[in-house]
Amino acid sequence: MPQKTQKNNSQKTEVGSIAENFGENLARILGEKISSVYKDFQTKDFVRETKKQVVGKVYKERLLIIAELLKKYLPEKYEDAIGILMQILGPENKEETGMFKNFYWIMPIGKYVELYGLSHFSLSMKALEEITKRNTGEYAIRPFARKYPEKTIAVCLKWAKSKNFHLRRLASEGLRPKLPWASKLDVWNENPKPIFEILDLLKEDEVKFVKKSVANHLRDWMKVNPKETEKIVPKWSRSKNEHTKWILKHVKR
Repeated sequence: MPQKTQKNNSQKTEVGSIAENFGENLARILGEKISSVYKDFQTKDFVRETKKQVVGKVYKERLLIIAELLKKYLPEKYEDAIGILMQILGPENKEETGMFKNFYWIMPIGKYVELYGLSHFSLSMKALEEITKRNTGEYAIRPFARKYPEKTIAVCLKWAKSKNFHLRRLASEGLRPKLPWASKLDVWNENPKPIFEILDLLKEDEVKFVKKSVANHLRDWMKVNPKETEKIVPKWSRSKNEHTKWILKHVKR
């Protein structure tokens, strides 16, 4: 029992430390970057409002607050605002790790796209392409999948063939029906065939970052629609590809 309590306390501490990253300091980072390309950005007011509003709030609430304040202080037109935000992203992340450590400050930008970009599908997809090369677009893409399922599948099929492993991972991770820390995505629950076509393109991927996503995604489907999932697992099991075998091993764990 003491071990369980210690574990729970550790988890609470970790969640608390994550929340602390999404406050005044993050607002200052964003403000400095934005004001370097958009001189009219009111950094002091942006930081002041962020500091005031995040008091007592958890991580998700803080993320939402900062995204809403970006909306307030950036140009009203989405096209203009997203153009500014894309200019501050900086160099791409060449590693499979560091997205939530070194590039955590990009999370509110993804949230901004999620909240305000639904009427601008193509522009928002291009923004998510750039965001996910540094942080991730796996949460922001889900409302687009609900509103534009066919168009989203078409984009993800393109990403699944990309040379950029971050985009290949997003093609899988963003469409998971049971993605952790995200609302359920049930668009394809009864007919996951379009999703399986994407996963089939990724089943021999050499990058562990992508393979883990595919394994976790397929594990989701074993819970959501085991009947359809059980049709593709035997096909994959006949493969002699080492990466496909790795994925299936982790699916069955």
